[in-house]
Amino acid sequence: MQFMQKKLETYIHKYLELWDFYGVIQVIRKGEVLFENAYGYASIEFGIKNSLHSRFSLASISKQFTAFAIMHLAERGLLDIDQPAYLYLPADMRIDESITVHHLLSHTSGLYNFYHFKDDFFAGYNRTDYSPKDYFRLYIDKKPTRPPGAVFDYNNSNYNLLAWMIEHVSGETYEDYIRNHIFVPLHMENSEVDDGCKPIKDRSCNYVKDFDAIVKSPYHNEKFSVGAGAIVSNCEDLYKWHSCLRDQKILSPETYARFFNENKNNYCYGLERHPIYGTNRYSHGGDHLGVSTYMQHYLDEDLCIIILSNNEAINQYRLGHAISDILHGVDAGVPGKHEEFPMSETKLKEYCGTYLKNKIQVEWMNGKLYFTRFSGNLHIEIYPVGEGKFVRRHSDQIHPYHITENENGEMTFFGYVKDE
Repeated sequence: MQFMQKKLETYIHKYLELWDFYGVIQVIRKGEVLFENAYGYASIEFGIKNSLHSRFSLASISKQFTAFAIMHLAERGLLDIDQPAYLYLPADMRIDESITVHHLLSHTSGLYNFYHFKDDFFAGYNRTDYSPKDYFRLYIDKKPTRPPGAVFDYNNSNYNLLAWMIEHVSGETYEDYIRNHIFVPLHMENSEVDDGCKPIKDRSCNYVKDFDAIVKSPYHNEKFSVGAGAIVSNCEDLYKWHSCLRDQKILSPETYARFFNENKNNYCYGLERHPIYGTNRYSHGGDHLGVSTYMQHYLDEDLCIIILSNNEAINQYRLGHAISDILHGVDAGVPGKHEEFPMSETKLKEYCGTYLKNKIQVEWMNGKLYFTRFSGNLHIEIYPVGEGKFVRRHSDQIHPYHITENENGEMTFFGYVKDE
């Protein structure tokens, strides 16, 4: 055991030598802490460092709590997972009657997915005042793009709708339902639903890189994330949540069987299931502006791995999987960075230009190449790792960006053609 712990410590230390990580890492197996540490700042402005008690935005890790609340309502007989979802939504939020609650939970609804660059949701609409009805009308109430159940398409709209469903069916706000029926019974006293307004004690601020400087994460209205994100918690409470899933508290075994049942693309309800190491890994990650989170549950082994970050330096999935490998006797290799591919300044400048106005731009500034976002307000340095392949300088990126020529000889980035 000590040898494994030492190996774990060595790997994590070497990995974090490469990246300016802000956050916490905790690994617990059968009640024994194998590793835990906090890094970086919770607040640069006030000189407050992260601690194991710091609270972090969970981003999409939050989805499992939304799904659990839906299962709780189903167990109470207040809704049926296999019935049309519109039955449990307000009359002015009616969606296609062929879409069931199950389809929303499993990301197989076929609803229009606006989480891409072209729509003006990011850095536009999601900075405005929140109106559920307007949000639904403008971004969700569109003709489905695929038949329900046909394909897996990870879409936050599914979980926004589930949050509104919880409120409509229960008569409680989403925040109250999650608190009263999950957080309070599990004594998760450090967990909150963030509405973007209330002060949350010990909450770590989110940071990103602009050029090579650390800056506050771009503003967004957190209310738009409710159901799909927006929960804030810490390691202590998340281990209590792990214990709930391990011991199958609150819900019946029959309901848990449905909750853990794998659907398309390894997705259950708010959790992914991957058979590995001769057991099952239930996990989910979260990525948002200034947020990188990942939590893994090996319930048969009573192993819980938590990575919470308030900046974007690490790849939480790479690190989390390496930790899992080490604990299961698999060689995790040696942490490293992408090797820079030699390329002339003239060649690099050929990639510069506007690919989508105010959203995707590549610029050459002060001898470096930048992927510029948010109408030129956020500059992400990128460097070549191959012909037409680029990665971020200051964060661990597994899959490079591709800036390549199409069949017409036009330069494209994220599928958009450069505006000459």
